Amino acid sequence: MSGPCDGRFWQWIEIERKALASNVRRFRALAGPRRLLLAVVKANAYGHGLIETSGPALAAGVDWLGVHSAEEGLALREAGLGCPILMLGPAAPGRIEEAVRQDLRFTVYDRAAAEGISAAAVRLGKTARIHVKVETGTNRQGLPVAEVVSFFARLARLPGLEIEGLSSHFANIEDTTSLAYPRRQMALFNEAAAAVREAGYPIPIKHIAATAAAIVFPESLCGLIRMGIGLYGLWPSKETYLSCRLRKRRPFVLKPVLSWRARIAQIRRLSKGAFIGYGCSYRTTRPTRLAVIPVGYADGYDRGLSNAAYVLLRGKRAVVRGRIAMNFFTVDVTDIPGAAAGDVVTLIGRDGRETVSAEALAALAGTIGYEILARLNPAIPRRVI
Repeated sequence: MSGPCDGRFWQWIEIERKALASNVRRFRALAGPRRLLLAVVKANAYGHGLIETSGPALAAGVDWLGVHSAEEGLALREAGLGCPILMLGPAAPGRIEEAVRQDLRFTVYDRAAAEGISAAAVRLGKTARIHVKVETGTNRQGLPVAEVVSFFARLARLPGLEIEGLSSHFANIEDTTSLAYPRRQMALFNEAAAAVREAGYPIPIKHIAATAAAIVFPESLCGLIRMGIGLYGLWPSKETYLSCRLRKRRPFVLKPVLSWRARIAQIRRLSKGAFIGYGCSYRTTRPTRLAVIPVGYADGYDRGLSNAAYVLLRGKRAVVRGRIAMNFFTVDVTDIPGAAAGDVVTLIGRDGRETVSAEALAALAGTIGYEILARLNPAIPRRVI
């Protein structure tokens, strides 16, 4: 993609290849040489860009990619990526055959889905690889521990299937510094795995650890690590960071990968007492220079940031004034001499010594950094730098 200086874009997202590679190296060191490292690129790679992120992640040393849907996996295949791709969510019935044809791996936990995958594999003369998900305490998707062995027995009778993995997911490892609940989940997962092996069914790959568990719960590391938010340089939560410090783990540095920038469309001069934006939610207390940014909540700039957030301009903070609209918001540039239409502002990222992070915006909007990133409009141009 062409750079921002060619004047074609009012806003764009930059993906820093070196930061991404640095984060991969951190998790590779945790994984060691014998474990597989899977980069979770669902939700448009947490807003970073599915294609723009996946290639550099593989080049940096990732072994597998993880997606939510068949659509995401098929888009990666269309882009020419031939690596193992695991669908972490369910495959829609109408997509199963194409997913089998393109050698996507399936997460399975119910009989009907398994039978549909088996039938498609037989029709195509292929083998479909599946990962059985066991429910250990998230109560979202998965198979009860008591039913795992009988499910494996059923799968073993279905043609065209290869049971490649057993997985689960932690529910409460990011929200507390206690490992009590994760330990209970890990015990259930190990119980399920032991029962399956005792029944005579091999499990080539086990996986339960994502970013937080990989950092603070080394006992959860199995054959594969699912690297999600950490790939993009964000800590899963403050509690995860604190847990890392409390357990005196060696310093673990993550580098944010994404920057979001835009141009000023217009500078307006307002007198004291002028109202700004919908609802007249802000009234100036002095003569004000206002910069109009052609970005809004349709692009993922949360409406909850109204009269709260700031952008960076010429290395300084410019505070949001008025409500965030669908396609516009405005910032006060009175104290930034020379600010002009066409100047670049940073919505997420660094400018000089100042930084505005996804976590900071999330705190202001009452959400989490994951959502701030994942909701970035896929239509915004992305470029790898």
